[in-house]
Amino acid sequence: MASYRIKFDKSRCIACDACLIHCKVKNKVPVGISLNRLTVEGPIPDKNGKPTAKIKYQNCMHCKNPECVAACPTGAMYKREKDGLVLVDASKCDGCKACVEACPWSVPVFNEESGKIMKCDFCVDRVDAGGIPACVAGCTAKALTFIRK
Repeated sequence: MASYRIKFDKSRCIACDACLIHCKVKNKVPVGISLNRLTVEGPIPDKNGKPTAKIKYQNCMHCKNPECVAACPTGAMYKREKDGLVLVDASKCDGCKACVEACPWSVPVFNEESGKIMKCDFCVDRVDAGGIPACVAGCTAKALTFIRK
C-alpha cells in the first residue's frame, strides 16, 4: 500500500503563506476557512539575541487509524484502501461535525456555505495524476516536500 506525507523544513520556511494561498485557490476554500495551517510565533531572540520565529505547518496527517473516520455516522469520511488517504465524500456528508470533534488536531473544518465538512486531501486528484499537492507546488522557499512511500 502506498502512503504519503508532507515533510516541513522549518529552517527553509519564510512564512510567506504561499502554501495556504495555493491550497485555498486550488480547493476553492471559502474566506475564513483553511485546510492547512501556518503558525508563526515571534519575533523571539535566539541564543545570540538575533530575532527569529517559531514556525509550525500543519495539515491532515492521514492517520493510520483516523478517529475522524470512526466518528463519522454517514460514512462520508473514509480511508482509501490503496494508499491510506483520508477523504470526505461530500455527497454523504450531512454536516454533523462528529469528525471535527473526533480529530485530535481539529483538521476537518465545517464549510458554512455548503453545510459540509472539508479537509486536506493532499489534492488527491493531483496525486492520482502523478503530481503533488498544491501547497507543496506553491511553496516558494521549498520548505514543503511531498513524500511517497
